Amino acid sequence: MFHRILIANRGEIALRILRACKDLGIESVAVYSEADRDSLHLRYADETICIGPAPSTDSYLNIPAIIAAAEIADADAIHPGYGFLSENDHFAEVCQSCNIKFIGPSPTAIAECGDKVAAKRLARDAGVPTVPGSDGPVDNEQDALECARKIGFPVLIKAAAGGGGRGMRVAHNEPSLVTGYHSARSEAEKAFKDSTVYIEKFIEKPRHVEIQIMADQHGNVVHLGERDCSLQRRHQKLLEESPCPVLDEATRQAMGEAAVRLAKTAKYYSAGTVEFLLDKDKNFYFIEINSRIQVEHPVTEMVTETDLIREMIRIAAGERLSWRQEDIKLRGHAMEFRINAEDPDHNFKPSPGTIKTFVAPAGPGVRWDSHIYQGYTVPPHYDSMVGKLIIHRPTRKQTIEVARRALQELTLDGISTTASLFLRVLEHSDFCAGEIDTGFIDRYFSPR
Repeated sequence: MFHRILIANRGEIALRILRACKDLGIESVAVYSEADRDSLHLRYADETICIGPAPSTDSYLNIPAIIAAAEIADADAIHPGYGFLSENDHFAEVCQSCNIKFIGPSPTAIAECGDKVAAKRLARDAGVPTVPGSDGPVDNEQDALECARKIGFPVLIKAAAGGGGRGMRVAHNEPSLVTGYHSARSEAEKAFKDSTVYIEKFIEKPRHVEIQIMADQHGNVVHLGERDCSLQRRHQKLLEESPCPVLDEATRQAMGEAAVRLAKTAKYYSAGTVEFLLDKDKNFYFIEINSRIQVEHPVTEMVTETDLIREMIRIAAGERLSWRQEDIKLRGHAMEFRINAEDPDHNFKPSPGTIKTFVAPAGPGVRWDSHIYQGYTVPPHYDSMVGKLIIHRPTRKQTIEVARRALQELTLDGISTTASLFLRVLEHSDFCAGEIDTGFIDRYFSPR
């Protein structure tokens, strides 16, 4: 097992990893930018090192600074968390060349999974259903038109290196395809320095359902059930739950087995998520693999009674999986609410600032994962998430009831948050009935 792990991240995930290290008796090194000098996780780390000024390009994305910090602190492993460098195959390679263990998949697996075209080929090789579309990148406008005519409108133009809805356009006819093709390429080039796009059939009103997998370096792979991530705003997840309200056991098993096949085909190890679209007829289609721990991993931890961060560390150290597939059972229902420093009543305007009063919710079935405290100043430089409220109760109905109470208890004076939006969502009859899709938030709760 490792002696000392450097946590190459910030905020709640840095604190979450630090706690797992303490549970395992491993020393931790916390890095931070100048804007994060007052972050909570720094109080509990065994060593702290400043790696640069506020901009993430100069700190949390600064590979030489992070490697130097690891070498100075004599860390034998680095956990990247999510975001920042977590899916950067070059960073994983640099760690490897410096004899520092990267707590995540191999550089090769990260590269293959991160390229959506390559990942789709892997899925086909593994016999996993994929959305009908182009066989690979679409290099010009004419090829895009021919592909769309073949699979039928509407179609979705997607950046091969994309994420978070960037480099993505829906086209309902040929003129909108031409416009969308060029704008998607332009946006992808600016966001990812890669203008490659591909085309697939646009599935109307789908659910976004993902399978959590965990694999060791000895060929063992298990899936830990699904998460329904359909509540999104502009392709950014807001609320996740497990199990999916409409998934039957046969479909759940088929999706889980498909995810495991894909992981084995990719020679994947560590934590990962295989994402699918689920249509109204319960057909599922592979869309991408996330080669990291997800923001929403606590949902899975609650319903399976596991610790995914701890398991990632064990796997990176060469140990075998703690469980077999038959050990994984889904118990009860869990939901995660991403509490972002945004004003949902004013087009989700960012709301950084100092938290004047803070009261965390509590009670049976309530988990609060966060790095904030009273007097903490939310910086404007990074992602707006300030905490995750996770509720776990025996039934979905009870989970909703406790979530309402917990959201009302949560006090964050000084900033606006998405908590008020969730209270409205929990009162919506369609949500309570489980009748949601990826357009639910934009349809009912976005400013007109």
